[in-house]
Amino acid sequence: MASSNVRGRRRRRIALVTFAVVLLLLIGALLGFGWYYSGQLLDPSKARPGYGDTVASSASGTVSLEDSRVAALPGTWGLVWPGGGAKVGPVTHRSEGVVVRELQGQAPPDGTRVRLETAVWSTDPGTAHDLEYTDVRVPTELGDAAAWLVPAPSDTWVVAVHGRGGTRAEALRVMPALHTLGLPVLAVTYRNDENAPRSPDGLYHLGDTEWRDVEAAVRYARGHGARQVVLYGWSMGGAIVGQFLGRSADAGSVAAVVLDAPVVSWTKTLELQSRNRGVPEQLVPVAELVSDWRADLDFDRFDLVEHPPAHRPPTLLFHGDADGTVPVQASRDLAAAAGRIDWPLRYVEVPKAEHTASWNVDPESYDRALTAFLGSIDTIQ
Repeated sequence: MASSNVRGRRRRRIALVTFAVVLLLLIGALLGFGWYYSGQLLDPSKARPGYGDTVASSASGTVSLEDSRVAALPGTWGLVWPGGGAKVGPVTHRSEGVVVRELQGQAPPDGTRVRLETAVWSTDPGTAHDLEYTDVRVPTELGDAAAWLVPAPSDTWVVAVHGRGGTRAEALRVMPALHTLGLPVLAVTYRNDENAPRSPDGLYHLGDTEWRDVEAAVRYARGHGARQVVLYGWSMGGAIVGQFLGRSADAGSVAAVVLDAPVVSWTKTLELQSRNRGVPEQLVPVAELVSDWRADLDFDRFDLVEHPPAHRPPTLLFHGDADGTVPVQASRDLAAAAGRIDWPLRYVEVPKAEHTASWNVDPESYDRALTAFLGSIDTIQ
């Protein structure tokens, strides 16, 4: 009988030890996943895109790319490769594993690895559009950040805020329309960008600290003749704009906002990206928890439907219905909630447009909507 009791206690100890080991391994795996996923989200070096497509051949006025989903995206895009870039137009032919597109500029050699970029131009306002501009330095709390200033007569300035892993060249697409309206454009950089200061921890904070660099840009604009500003944000730039509107003492100087495929909920964005990767959505809170540990982030704060900013100026919101990076449903939800939360908002959904590609798919319609919206704001002259 005693021997049986000893064996029973031993089995229970083994079971408890086994359970504890499995539990620790499970917790370790979850934290490991969270650390990896948070690194993908917060590490600026992870945000730089690679070159996922390949040039098959080129001819006068066209370039042939090996067939892929990205190579065949509709509209006008930038084609970039190490050390070079060109502008490509719509697809003219697709068959036998090749996508043929219109080409403006010099094509890279056959076999070159390339990528398509929504920014279209990777140069500057002068080279892209023959617009007069000045390289300026915006003094932020971390040091000077580079910006382009495209002058125009109005005392309403546009402060343009690019997305995660992007550059100020993102604003080049809309500069001609804004210039025609007479609006000066300040296309900014922020912490962890090239030509901008590094954050103290070297990580993105998804808008939670970057809004202070936009605040510095708004103060720069007001110190150089701006009476008020229009904030224009793409992707994570939209999250940055949202935090500025909710937390900056200068938010009252914003006359209007334009958002393009904005992150209006990081949680919903992470859930979409987890589905894209085949990762259970239930693990998203783990990634948020680890990101909070690493960068002191409150993800609830970024939900603009549940936590709308204190200042809610007239807003134009673009989003493509084919966006695989930031969920279009989050923008639909914000548009649907606009009346309830007292946010004057116009929503434009663009068919077949990928992430921040609404302009690329239909530049003329995009510019018309942008021009009509800004023209409707009484205080903008």
